[in-house]
Amino acid sequence: QVQPVESGGGLVQAGGSLRLSCAASRAILSFNNMGWYRQAPGKQRELVARIWSGGSTNYADSVKGRFTISMDNAKNTVYLQMNSLKPEDTAVYYCNIEGIRTTFVGRRYDSWGQGTQVTVSS
Repeated sequence: QVQPVESGGGLVQAGGSLRLSCAASRAILSFNNMGWYRQAPGKQRELVARIWSGGSTNYADSVKGRFTISMDNAKNTVYLQMNSLKPEDTAVYYCNIEGIRTTFVGRRYDSWGQGTQVTVSS
């Protein structure tokens, strides 16, 4: 099964930037969308940003204008550029790939990464 592999998390001061990357563990024939979610302690997991295979995007209101999601289709990799980070952005960030198909006859499925910690200090 395809597994998203995240990287790029870390500790940054408020106002700083980080870039997260998520690469599929092996080649994907097609998918519906790739997205970033986050979960802070004591809170539910929430959508941060998502990019569809056709290129359209959507963002949580809390990150609009600060975060940018992009995709390298050839590498089956999605990126999240995070600028003007705030302490409230602190969370574990998870990559999700939705509607994965690796063969023409296989069923579609979703897959989650293990998560990467982002900590923003004030």
